[in-house]
Amino acid sequence: MPRPRPCRPRYPAFLLTLLAALLLACTLATTARAAPAPPASAASASSGDDQPLPSVDELRQRLDAIPSKLSEEDDGRKLVAEANAIGTAAERLATRRSTDLADLDLRLQGLGPAPEKGAPADAPDVAQQRAALAKQRASIDGELKLARLIRVDAEQRAGDLTRQRHAQFQAALTSRTDSPLSATFWRNLRNAWPGDQARLQSLALDLRDAVQAALQPPRRGGFVGSLVAALLLIVAGTWAAERILVRLLPVHLPTTRLRRTLLAAAAIAVNVLLVGTAMQLAWGALSLPGDLSAPLQALEHASVRAAAYATFVITLGHALLARRRPSWRLLPLADAQARRMAPYPWWIALLSGVGTMAVEVNAIIGASLAAEVFTHALLALLLAWAVGLLLAQARRREAPEAPATDAGEPVPLANVRPLWLGALLAAAALAVLASVATLALGFIALASMLARQTVWFGVVFATAYLLFMLADDLSEALLSSRGAVGRHLHTALGLEARLLDQLAVLASGLLRVLLFFYMVIALMAPFGTGPDELFRRGSRFDGALKIGDFTLAPQALATAALVLVAGFMAIRLFKRWLSDRYFPSTALEPGMSSSITTLLGYVGGVVVIAIALAGLGISVERIAWVASALSVGIGFGLQAIVQNFISGLILLAERPVRVGDWVKLGDTEGDVRRVNVRATEIQLGDRSTVIVPNSEFITKTVRNMTLTGAQGRVQLSLPAPLNTDAKRMRELILAAFREHPAMLQDPAPVVQLDGIQNGTLTFTATGWVANPRSVGGARSDILFSILDALRAEGLHLSPPATTFVTHAGSGPAMAGDGSEPPATPPFTS
Repeated sequence: MPRPRPCRPRYPAFLLTLLAALLLACTLATTARAAPAPPASAASASSGDDQPLPSVDELRQRLDAIPSKLSEEDDGRKLVAEANAIGTAAERLATRRSTDLADLDLRLQGLGPAPEKGAPADAPDVAQQRAALAKQRASIDGELKLARLIRVDAEQRAGDLTRQRHAQFQAALTSRTDSPLSATFWRNLRNAWPGDQARLQSLALDLRDAVQAALQPPRRGGFVGSLVAALLLIVAGTWAAERILVRLLPVHLPTTRLRRTLLAAAAIAVNVLLVGTAMQLAWGALSLPGDLSAPLQALEHASVRAAAYATFVITLGHALLARRRPSWRLLPLADAQARRMAPYPWWIALLSGVGTMAVEVNAIIGASLAAEVFTHALLALLLAWAVGLLLAQARRREAPEAPATDAGEPVPLANVRPLWLGALLAAAALAVLASVATLALGFIALASMLARQTVWFGVVFATAYLLFMLADDLSEALLSSRGAVGRHLHTALGLEARLLDQLAVLASGLLRVLLFFYMVIALMAPFGTGPDELFRRGSRFDGALKIGDFTLAPQALATAALVLVAGFMAIRLFKRWLSDRYFPSTALEPGMSSSITTLLGYVGGVVVIAIALAGLGISVERIAWVASALSVGIGFGLQAIVQNFISGLILLAERPVRVGDWVKLGDTEGDVRRVNVRATEIQLGDRSTVIVPNSEFITKTVRNMTLTGAQGRVQLSLPAPLNTDAKRMRELILAAFREHPAMLQDPAPVVQLDGIQNGTLTFTATGWVANPRSVGGARSDILFSILDALRAEGLHLSPPATTFVTHAGSGPAMAGDGSEPPATPPFTS
């Protein structure tokens, strides 16, 4: 295959994912069409609301017609499906009657309460309407109760029949017949052959009559055209679909493993859809003038199911092995090993499909027991032979070969086989040996079950392997910071790349858990339980976990999780809109805007959490009860958290400390960067951040240097000897203040002689800067300038020298080298 031309993806990855999902949905719809026609009850239960529902009498009659005990001739699966369909129809009828009952109650409420004894009677028309509505309500209420009773009875009947089916299945597995190695086995088959041959000829005559009728001149063209179209879909359609996907995906998807897994999933869905459509097209042309006979209808459904299953297995094996395109291979296999294993998915698929068809044909024609035993024995032998050869090829070790990377990342090949894979191969080998041994001993049913179960397990594990990889790749492509959607989320919502990667891993894990759950369901299907029953149990898992009157349902959990995700995303978007679009157009200060945004975010979070809890079925009364039950714990263990929370609300409401203020709290001095509900972030001069609990701002002394103004004051106390030229000293100090670029000229700097004590002149110099954050740098520069100027003039300072830095309008802010600054009134709350 030529190397695809590198091209930037023109469509988001999720569009192709949606396409694959739609194709898979179409496949499931085709498979559903290929399933046996449901009985009248199932059709009624699955009809829309506009279709007439059966009455309770009809449902009761149909339920009574289902036997309570299974016989050997009964089809247990169909009877269970019929009971489930009756229960579904009864539930829909009960829902409809509940709605009707609510409407009648509203109409009765509109008429007002019935007059009490001795009160004036209603008008004749009102009394007549009230009586009619009351009679109608009593009838509907009775029908509602009967429908609910029928639903319960149907569920109990389905459960009893399911247990009986399991018992029959276990009894059939332990039953022993004549061994295929004995002469009696073949003698019974020879004796039963004439009768079975006659039954097969009868089915063949029905099929021949249908074909001859379709070849009559009015229908010949349509029938032949349908067959040709079906053949083209199977041969040319599957060939073209694979090549179109191979050319399409590398262009529109990034160079990751997603293109390989998505190609495999899309190829499986498209091929099954094409083959199923082709089979339906052929049978549809054969039955164009009217319905086929019951045996031919059953043959149609069996053939479509077998063809779809065989196509699925073949395409799955082709996608995993990729014999001709090593760069698209999903399994860590060498090229030689993949080429040797490539024919076996075909053999296993054909044997499974033909064997399933043979079993269904035996059931359609009512073949003899000897014929059924022979069919199961031959199927078990052939499947065991094919699986055994495949396991032999899989156990052969090859030196890994690095494939080309024309379609994505190179496939990592390793000589070390995973432990779980070795265990699966060993279990499959044991199952094959057990199948052959039980077949030789005469346990035909057990041998057939082991062989078919081994194949089914392999198909399920291979499908789960593909889906696990697809789940990982989709999660990474859609949510991680390396994917296109993740980059859009990072840009639009401001989500961190690490958070997006965590979401991708979490989504992948949740999808794996869900896929594992349904993988177990699929593995259990052949053990005497149909997939419909197991998936019904899976969908009703919601009542499994109860805490008192509260039920943890998967649907409710999913709804609550969706509400939380959507709600917090909406809150984040709303906060970004406020901070980026709305507040810049207002006259609000940045600190006030930040406080309002934070408060609205917390209010929105509380609302979202309340809605999510309501989705789980937790009412406000229960939340209040839990809060009261936790009050003791809050009073003792969470006292500090609650105190900080209340203090944060006070800070956000009163705003004594705002974002951008320069504050001093104890030994901490810096800019307020963020005010949260629990703590406040203060950035120090060295760019480090201190997290201060909010209660510290409420209970301790806080100095806010920018609360009433933005100016900072630099004050220096400079001692000099008594013989110093005071005027010259004053001029030098004042010149150093005026020449500094950060010093304000209004108010102008001043230098005063503060006093004479112990033979020392004390000069006090004061100047103002625009920002208190510039005080430290300005003070240092001025001191350097003063020292240079004094040294040049031959003047000196006397110890101790003291500097003060305060806010404009207050006392000195900082003291150094011994002397105490005047006291200033700090901010207290």
